[in-house]
Amino acid sequence: MSDRHHDHGPAHDHRHEHRRASPPHRLTHLLAPHSHETADTLDSALESSARGVRALWVSLAVLGLTALAQAAVVVVSGSVALLGDTVHNAADALTAVPLGIAFVLGRRAATRRFTYGYGRAEDLAGIVIVLTIAASAVFAGWTALDRLLDPRPVGHLPVVAVAALVGFAGNEWVARYRIRVGRAIGSAALVADGLHARTDGFTSLAVLLGAGGAALGWRYADPVVGLAITAAILLVLRDAAREVFRRVMDAVDPALVDRAEQALTRVPGVRGVGELRLRWIGHRLRAEVAVVVDGEATVREAHRVAVEAEHALLHAVPRLTAALVHADPEPAPGAADPHLPLAHHAVG
Repeated sequence: MSDRHHDHGPAHDHRHEHRRASPPHRLTHLLAPHSHETADTLDSALESSARGVRALWVSLAVLGLTALAQAAVVVVSGSVALLGDTVHNAADALTAVPLGIAFVLGRRAATRRFTYGYGRAEDLAGIVIVLTIAASAVFAGWTALDRLLDPRPVGHLPVVAVAALVGFAGNEWVARYRIRVGRAIGSAALVADGLHARTDGFTSLAVLLGAGGAALGWRYADPVVGLAITAAILLVLRDAAREVFRRVMDAVDPALVDRAEQALTRVPGVRGVGELRLRWIGHRLRAEVAVVVDGEATVREAHRVAVEAEHALLHAVPRLTAALVHADPEPAPGAADPHLPLAHHAVG
């Protein structure tokens, strides 16, 4: 006997579960009313996407102004280190465009062709961000090597130093903002973009050191700092690529799996937890799980257990918006495996 339960809809009312709950639990629900109806889940998802878009446009404005200010100083000073930092800042600002498009796409409803919706657009945007970081590393490194082979004096060093401080302040503010919002809504791409901005901030401080070295008369200070900036960009490239790769490969924090399993084992009627899968679709989680129920239970009883299991998951796992629960009957002695007809379809 099995039951598959999909996304919540108006027909799935949880009032019967609250009536059976303990008095403290009922009091909690009265003080913090909630609902898992389709409309409420969608509103939450749309709100998280809206927060992501807002974070992108705010950071785009801040980094755009920072890059423009630095570019003006590059023109008058000729600093290759500051040029590398400016290019990196401009690239970081422009990554808001594909990510913003992804957030907007992710708000579209699922269709018969895209049955899971468009949340995966965020993963594609993450790949674009990684490629942008790689391109900025190549440009910064090439420019620094060229200047190392052909050193040139850097002018207006005090202005360069001020521009470096402006770059650090702008990037660190944007980094904190993007990472905070990205973690709050579960967007790996936005967190990667925040890490990118943080590295830009430290490279701006490196430009400040280069200006100090040039002021002391070391003509190689500017290109050497440019190479150091390239190395820093490569480090953030590694971290961002790893984060995006894991998301594309449907990796989740094992602690989330443990949390989901523990929640399921506490559901009345669940006698065991079988295969459990979690996956990210954009910045939202979906779950698929098989639970073991009483083999003599009726279809209605098995369905009730499946509903309560899904309800428990939605409370226990942050950013989980839907769960598919399959109820398996508890094995009876001598009975054939109910999944035997599917055995020849198993992937080896």
